[in-house]
Amino acid sequence: MSSSKVDFGKLGFKNPVVMASGTFGFGKEYGEIYDISKLGGISTKGITLEKRAGNKGIRVWETPSGMMNSVGLENPGVEGFLEEEAAFLSELDTRVIVNVSGSRMEDYSEAVKRIENTSFDIVELNISCPNLKSGGMAFGTNADSAYEIVKEIRKNTQKMLMVKLSPNVGDIAEIASACVSAGADAISLINTIQAMAVDIYRRKIIFDNTYAGLSGPAVRPIALRMVHQVAKAVNVPIMGMGGITSGEDAISFIMAGASCVQIGTANFMDLRAGTRIVEEIEAFMDRENVKSLSEIRGIL
Repeated sequence: MSSSKVDFGKLGFKNPVVMASGTFGFGKEYGEIYDISKLGGISTKGITLEKRAGNKGIRVWETPSGMMNSVGLENPGVEGFLEEEAAFLSELDTRVIVNVSGSRMEDYSEAVKRIENTSFDIVELNISCPNLKSGGMAFGTNADSAYEIVKEIRKNTQKMLMVKLSPNVGDIAEIASACVSAGADAISLINTIQAMAVDIYRRKIIFDNTYAGLSGPAVRPIALRMVHQVAKAVNVPIMGMGGITSGEDAISFIMAGASCVQIGTANFMDLRAGTRIVEEIEAFMDRENVKSLSEIRGIL
């Protein structure tokens, strides 16, 4: 009998499907629609040390085969997260990943310290957000700065440390390798691709922050290529993401080397995308006589 259970380093996941940060909130709203304990995991909305109001102006813009967002990490801050969201998440029968971002090294460190005593399994260090004017993606755009921040954060947590990488770089495998050398236990990729939209009738750029992050099916071939490159370069587990909308998409990322996948933009297209994709993965396994996803992981 087939089983979609997967190992992710020292942790086991009931299936490889994880909801991506920034697309699932803290799970409460989706929990009213379906049983989210059927998911492999949830990555929380990005948490910063202090509460953030996010970017002004238009935040979301639809584009062919995808969407752009310039939300700017609106979130309640780490203390607000601990007071308002942590209790609900800690009761879920699924893996919980806390996504942490910041503008300064000190902010990352302090935020990670404050969640160290929680029951959550993984810290996802976001060094790749393209919607901040300072910090965020800047830490993830070269190997040296990525190494330094991961090395520093490693000192502040005993939890599994997963680093989320930006695709807006020259050599993603080099940056992934630097993160692993600095102590990362896992890698997640890709974050959104830096993009722009124009209102030709107003003669203006759509976003107040000029550029925004492109996600959705349009980015999937790029994401797949980068997951494949990183999987060949590092020996830690990978969570692959970028335009996954079906079980077949998820399988392609697993064949490219990912142990788990994250589902993002698909959640806006189909509120039940999470459990649907789990079911489609399991249906593929039954059709193709795949007993365990380890049989096909990294076969490309």
